[in-house]
Amino acid sequence: MKKSAEGGRTSIVGARATPAQARGQIAEDLAAAHLERNGLQILARNVRCRGGEVDLIGLERNTLVFVEVRLRGNSRFGGAAASITAEKQRRIVHAARWWLSGGGRSHANRPCRFDAILFDAPDANHLDWIRAAFDAD
Repeated sequence: MKKSAEGGRTSIVGARATPAQARGQIAEDLAAAHLERNGLQILARNVRCRGGEVDLIGLERNTLVFVEVRLRGNSRFGGAAASITAEKQRRIVHAARWWLSGGGRSHANRPCRFDAILFDAPDANHLDWIRAAFDAD
């Protein structure tokens, strides 16, 4: 069994994704394709560090865009938008700062924005792109 340390996170190479992880990966793929069709250049995916993660990082003109992708099977607990709590936002901002201090250093002087791509069932094929969903403050 091999281990891989990728993006600050250790994972077991060849480990199978859970059904929820597989659905999440599909949602991220759909979100990335939608963003690219709408003019964003995807720079990085699944950036992880101790204490945070960013699903997608893109560039829209001169603005660096950090994107959280959320998929919810039902709205019992408020749906996809409600799942981006203040703590989740803090973790995304932490990972964004970590990326900007390392691999994304060449983009550190660009304006930044935090967006969300939301998929709510029963229509998981429909997404909502919320630009400037939250701030880094």
